[in-house]
Amino acid sequence: MALIKKPVTGMKDIMPEEMEIRDYAISVIKKTYAEFGFQSIETPCVESIQNLTSKQGGDNEKLIFKILKRGEKLRLETAETEADLVDGGLRYDLTVPLVRYYSNHANDLPAPFKAIQMGNVWRADRPQRGRYRQFMQCDIDIIGEPTNLAEIELILATTTTLGRLGFKGFEIRINERRLLKAMAAYSGFPAERFDEVFIILDKMDKIGMEGAAEELVKSGFSQESTDTYIDLFKGLETAPDQLAYLEEKLAGVIEEDVIPGLREVIESVDRTRSADFRMVFDPTIVRGMSYYTGTIFEISMPQLGISCGGGGRYDKMVGRFTGRDVPACGFSIGFERIILILMEQGFKIPGSPRKAAYLIEKNMPADRLCQVLEQARDEREAGARILIARMAKNKKFQKQQLHDRGYEEIVEF
Repeated sequence: MALIKKPVTGMKDIMPEEMEIRDYAISVIKKTYAEFGFQSIETPCVESIQNLTSKQGGDNEKLIFKILKRGEKLRLETAETEADLVDGGLRYDLTVPLVRYYSNHANDLPAPFKAIQMGNVWRADRPQRGRYRQFMQCDIDIIGEPTNLAEIELILATTTTLGRLGFKGFEIRINERRLLKAMAAYSGFPAERFDEVFIILDKMDKIGMEGAAEELVKSGFSQESTDTYIDLFKGLETAPDQLAYLEEKLAGVIEEDVIPGLREVIESVDRTRSADFRMVFDPTIVRGMSYYTGTIFEISMPQLGISCGGGGRYDKMVGRFTGRDVPACGFSIGFERIILILMEQGFKIPGSPRKAAYLIEKNMPADRLCQVLEQARDEREAGARILIARMAKNKKFQKQQLHDRGYEEIVEF
């Protein structure tokens, strides 16, 4: 039986033209983040199954590629539950591995610790355009910084990077998990059902306020609480200062540092940014990960109608490993979507070296071949990219292919 040529469902092969853009984007990302003091780390692709199923990863925990035990540990005949069969899984994000890494090496790391981590992650999700089961994530995190300096630096580093990749007019939409909880508590929703409220709120941009109200009532929430909740959002639409409006409405319910903290982040980033983007307070942003404890944010590209990354503060996660909470905050660029946009826009790598192709005749004498190789060597040392290939029978087709690959100069020998 013939072997299978196509990748496994949900995976993809990457062609050379895309790989060039990916490599360029990675170099820009790493260089920019290093300028902000972030250090690169690497963690294994496989994590212990108990870490991946610790109820920190939201719906992603349902999408884990799990790994069977090996050798004598795999006892199929006596297995009663999945736990008897599985001891590891492919990571579904880079945050859980980072926190494990930090917990294991904290004594050898600076404080605060500013980490860059880029690598593939895996989710057994339904494949669709621009979404695969294996994809690259690009994260920066600051562990050990309790103040808003962490959020400000993460947003500035990420937006500076996007600006250097040519993105303009995007938005950083920001909210606070504690604000979400305060709005729900003010409305009279029971605390144990806040997550159900937030799941419906997350759809509000698609179904509108009326649609959200209908879903809340259908889910068993009282009409009174639902009306109070929706009235908060209606008031926000007409409020000249949305944060001041919520600060007044939620007085006595919300923690005192929440609104001033949001204002500080927004105003500080606006004053010191270098890229072309807007900071936008958005009270409907939820973020799916249950480990978020404070500020949350997303990259929105309104002209394309998509989001391209996000992050937030997760101050309770390190404590799950060490028994002692350590403040932490992170931001992840949606690398695959960024690359898809660049490819669709016909992105050209700035400052690319000259590319030339040397086509040599069949059976070229050794002395002549050495002359061509020496010329190519000198050109490469001067910074050019030189491809040497045997001349094909169909030279016209060969030259067209080379031209399509960016070789603007073709020399026959």
